[in-house]
Amino acid sequence: MFQVRIHGRGGQGVVSGAELLSVAAFLEGRYAQAFPSFGSERMGAPVMAFCRIDVREIRLREPVMQPDALIIQDPTLLHQVDLFNGLPTEGFILLNSTRSFDELGLAQFVGGFRPERLCTLPATEIALKHVGRPVPNVPLLAAFAAITGQIRQESVAKAIREKFPSAIAEKNVAAATEAYALASKGLETANAQAD
Repeated sequence: MFQVRIHGRGGQGVVSGAELLSVAAFLEGRYAQAFPSFGSERMGAPVMAFCRIDVREIRLREPVMQPDALIIQDPTLLHQVDLFNGLPTEGFILLNSTRSFDELGLAQFVGGFRPERLCTLPATEIALKHVGRPVPNVPLLAAFAAITGQIRQESVAKAIREKFPSAIAEKNVAAATEAYALASKGLETANAQAD
């Protein structure tokens, strides 16, 4: 089973992101579940959502305490919430930021992680460019597809088209396509440096 924990703030599409991820996995013939965890349900408050993907039926219902991947939609949470709790050094970290892990003061922490499993992506900027709104969930899902290989980019696009009306869907697919290409390029660079 592959478990994902998504951190963000209310209004950033955290819950929708988990749902899109589960739909993309389901479209590939796998079992998936997605559910949120709210504190105070207001705009800007820290929010978490969870997604599990497996080839067998999923019976667990509790929050994801030991994720295989973290998707962090808001970098301001880095110093407010214990985002990395339970994440093993074999895990994946996707972070919405124009800055590198080093520039964010995380160099020492991520030093034990495999570089090809770490990704910072200007997801908010990509969303603004294509969708006109600062909602980073779709670009981060595309980056998740690129670096984890758990889902295909085509499945992300199909899930988007099922969720949104066509004009909005195509703008989101364009954002996902750019994010996938950026994350794939970063992955190639990390793999080349590892060799």
